[in-house]
Amino acid sequence: MKKLTGLAVAGMLLAVPAFAHESHTHRHATVQTTKQVVVACYRGPWEQVYWDRALPAFYDSLIAIGYSPETADAIGNRICRDQALVGNESALRQEAMRVISSTPIR
Repeated sequence: MKKLTGLAVAGMLLAVPAFAHESHTHRHATVQTTKQVVVACYRGPWEQVYWDRALPAFYDSLIAIGYSPETADAIGNRICRDQALVGNESALRQEAMRVISSTPIR
């Protein structure tokens, strides 16, 4: 898959990077680190979300930043099966960032 500034499209694969932030406190300073999450959804041939689902790259990147497999599955389904996000890459990225930032890593 070829990366293009935050957006990679290969056939029916849509991959948009989103970022999860975590802060670490070190004595008197707070350091913020950013980890990349690949939002990769299979989009079926219809505008409806009949066959849409998160691809393994999405799950794996969520698990890599600390989400449990169950939470990664729930986030993936929430993002990839949202009818309002079909065909709207910027909304897909914004919603992924919103959901990830509001879902605590346990």
